[in-house]
Amino acid sequence: MSEGSSQVGTAHDHVRFNTIVNIMDGVFFGSALGFASFITIIPLFVSQLTDSPILIGLIPAIHAVGWQLPQLFTSSRIRRLSRYKPMVLAMTTFERLPFLGLALLAWFLPGLSRTTALTVVFILLIWQGVGGGLTATVWQSMVSKIIPRPWRGRFFGTQSSAANLLASITAVVAGQILERYNSPLDFTLCFLLASGSMVISFFFLAATREDDHAPSLPIGHRANTWAEVKRLLASDVDFRWFLLQKFFFQLGMGAFSYYAVYAVGELGAGAGLVGWLTGVLIFCDMLANPILGVLGDRKGHRVVLLFGALTGLLSVVLAGWLTSIPAWFVIFGLAGVASVVGWTTTMVFSLEFGSPDEQSTYIGMANTLVAPATLASPFLAGWCIDSFGYAAMYRAAAVVFLVAVVLSYRLLGHHKPKID
Repeated sequence: MSEGSSQVGTAHDHVRFNTIVNIMDGVFFGSALGFASFITIIPLFVSQLTDSPILIGLIPAIHAVGWQLPQLFTSSRIRRLSRYKPMVLAMTTFERLPFLGLALLAWFLPGLSRTTALTVVFILLIWQGVGGGLTATVWQSMVSKIIPRPWRGRFFGTQSSAANLLASITAVVAGQILERYNSPLDFTLCFLLASGSMVISFFFLAATREDDHAPSLPIGHRANTWAEVKRLLASDVDFRWFLLQKFFFQLGMGAFSYYAVYAVGELGAGAGLVGWLTGVLIFCDMLANPILGVLGDRKGHRVVLLFGALTGLLSVVLAGWLTSIPAWFVIFGLAGVASVVGWTTTMVFSLEFGSPDEQSTYIGMANTLVAPATLASPFLAGWCIDSFGYAAMYRAAAVVFLVAVVLSYRLLGHHKPKID
């Protein structure tokens, strides 16, 4: 074998190995999020401490905003790195430790006042969210480096699907734990199992193989990030349409935050049934991820964005209309599919913009600039529930998703060539 073919074989082995260990990282990360779901389990935990729909709706929003908001602010540092993995491992520690904190809080909850417990919960949630955001851009940059472009949709789809398979199982297990055990053991067990899954996930992530690369910014040089943001926004019409679509999509997904609380408080569903509803949501998420990933790789992710907006629209329309529990399995399932598009597809699509030197800035813009919609959505939805009721909130969310549908269709009319 020649030297050149040996190097190609080694590179291929690295891609295959990195694909496997990063999928396993996702599997156990997903397992943790089934035990401590930001849509069902943590909101149910907080509902013991407050009946405020705004505070409860903030839980998934804090997670989402924490992921989105810091991303642009780390782009300059990332461009000076010759390897991404060390920063990924350092930052991801901060998004994993808070689950252990939630377990400790749940155990000691009977001895704490509601105000103290609520304060600690939200400190831990903000810590977890910001930790995710500090990890997000450098992790996406690492993935774009170690996974070839033609494989990315399938990689993210497979990773998310495998993660959600475990999450759908652990969500059902979490529901059974909440049904069978009394406080404080019930939520303590859920959060401890989430913490253990996060530790296993970390070890798989740490096994990633990454070679050095030439930094796009020399060490000591500081880029003018905001000047670059203005330049890219001014010159890239295609990206502006994408940002607008993602803004309304994230705003509409705020309605999903209230599904579990509505099912329990208004429809009379028990904790065990909520676990099954969560399992259905995550299972549909699991099925949709690889299918939509392959569809995006073959037909373009713009088509998938339109499909996701239509799915989200259908979910909230049915939520405002149907009150039978069996129908809510369909509603949760549609929300799971829409969430795939709102997170996985938009993440893959954002990697297609710009040159390699500009990529971390594009990734940051695609998240940081949309964070206000993610933060505002639970406040607006909670205010709407307090003032007009759940049905009115779901109708308002339908209007928002309809705008996202129109913007998705408009985005189909723009085609930006890929830059390798």
